[in-house]
Amino acid sequence: MNKVKFFQSIHFKFVLIYILLIVVAMEIIGVYFINKLENQLETNFKKSIYDQVNVLEYSIEDLLTKKQNQAADITLKVRKVLGDFKSTDVSEIRLIDAHSGVILGTSSNDQSIVGQKTTEDIVKSVRVTGQPEDQIYLDKQTGDRMWVLASPIKANGELIGIIYLVSKIETVYRQVQAINQIFMTGTVIAVLVTALLGIITARTISKPLSEIRKQAMAMARGNFARKVKVIGNDEIGQLAYSFNHMTKKLQEAQASTEGERRKLDSILTHMTDGVIATDRRGRIILINEPAAEMLDVSRETVLSQPLISVLKIENEHKFDDLLTEQDSVILDFSTEEEPYILRANFSVIQNEAGFVSGLITVLHDVTEQEKIDMERREFVANVSHELRTPLTTMRSYLEALTDGAWKDEKIAPQFLGVTQNETERMIRLVNDLLKLSKMDSKDEHLNKEWVNFVEFFHHVIDRFEMAKQQNVTFKRKLPNTEIFVEIDEDKMTQVLYNIISNALKYSPEGGQITFKLRELNEKIEVSISDQGVGIPKENVKKIFERFYRVDKARSRKLGGTGLGLAIAKEMVEMHGGSIWASSKEGKGTTIYFTLPYEPAQEDEWPALRSKNFS
Repeated sequence: MNKVKFFQSIHFKFVLIYILLIVVAMEIIGVYFINKLENQLETNFKKSIYDQVNVLEYSIEDLLTKKQNQAADITLKVRKVLGDFKSTDVSEIRLIDAHSGVILGTSSNDQSIVGQKTTEDIVKSVRVTGQPEDQIYLDKQTGDRMWVLASPIKANGELIGIIYLVSKIETVYRQVQAINQIFMTGTVIAVLVTALLGIITARTISKPLSEIRKQAMAMARGNFARKVKVIGNDEIGQLAYSFNHMTKKLQEAQASTEGERRKLDSILTHMTDGVIATDRRGRIILINEPAAEMLDVSRETVLSQPLISVLKIENEHKFDDLLTEQDSVILDFSTEEEPYILRANFSVIQNEAGFVSGLITVLHDVTEQEKIDMERREFVANVSHELRTPLTTMRSYLEALTDGAWKDEKIAPQFLGVTQNETERMIRLVNDLLKLSKMDSKDEHLNKEWVNFVEFFHHVIDRFEMAKQQNVTFKRKLPNTEIFVEIDEDKMTQVLYNIISNALKYSPEGGQITFKLRELNEKIEVSISDQGVGIPKENVKKIFERFYRVDKARSRKLGGTGLGLAIAKEMVEMHGGSIWASSKEGKGTTIYFTLPYEPAQEDEWPALRSKNFS
């Protein structure tokens, strides 16, 4: 936050308001005081003149009365009386005859106007009304204001003369101006003193407010340790105390919120399920790492993106539909290579008033579950199919024997032989299923011992070579050295038996089966290759699945159950190895498997060299 400029600060505003209040108050007082003072001085000035004129009127009335009574020339006496009228504020006094309007005398040095008829309008007005008249005019020569008074002189109720007086009323206004100047000077001094006091007073208010402002800025940065100093117990002190109390509560609330946030982050981070949160418009505001991995997206790129677009369901659903969706939505991202299925559950975020503020989406990876369910259905179907075929055959032959075929010495043995073969086939199927069941339930245990695998492999191949009924050549590419491996001999015999049996089944007449063994880094690799029909590329990975057959008709004809390679896979993995296949359609198939192997010195296995595999 930028620093507050002085002229924008509350400190300046306090001082300015304080000064303006004082100035306005002083101006109001000044205007009222000066106006009243001016009126009072003007009234006093006029009253003083009136008092002097009253005395003068008495003297002149006596002279005018004698004139009328005796008809004597009183010009000199009038001049003497007017000349004796001394006043610093009076410029000139004239005596005017009320009947003729002729000037009888003047106090000025210019006596030439005596005997002339007056032309002053104010005098004419007094002659008509008989009432005193006055007016103020501006002297053109000096620029001063002058006060003119025309006062009637009456004797026995009759107007006998008029006193025309000109006074210098400018002195009154000069006094008012001087007083006004003094008042203005006092106002300026008062404003300066007020400004100083205002600064001091405003500082006592603005300083705590500035401290509260700094504390608010510190709180905005997350610093709740700072406290506002409480000065006094007035409203500002109470504000500071309340602010400190609020800071403490906010600190506690932030700590609680931060703790909850960390818990939520930890939960979201370590959840195996994906979680996505949206705002009320359906745009993503939060997504955890499992959800980003499930959807194969970047957390940064999907933020603010529409949920239905990220889930790729914009063609089937709208966001408003998801707000009312009660059931799960299956998201199928499967490809030709592998299945990938997610289940999405939706939960609406709303407040107590029912206002919807967002949506929570929880993603579950149900690929394995769907795969298991599919395998279970396929397993039941395969088992049913594998059992139905021999049972149907046996029922047909047994019905024929029941109907009298047993009496035929030539046919009966054939029917019984077929029945026996189908029975043995079902027994092998059940035995294979029991083996797989035991391995699945982890009840199968290995009885390991150290075996020279080269000699062991030769022995198994010899057994097949002696018992084979096909024109198939065995080619061995085995090392001449001793390779001791820790295995369960019976189970590894079954692994080799299942693989070699399959190779023989699918080898054509005159074909060749190749056996190889080689040492790798901490393991040995065994491979058995045939020259059979091969396996389509897209089905190579499926040959280790239960009941899978490349040529189902030929496998059933040869007594296969479709479980041999599945059993071999389980047993190899129990030994800590791995098994896989490679094939070219029409050219043959090679089955590979590895076993853990630790190379040893020759003198470490003297007791094992004489082991007999017969």
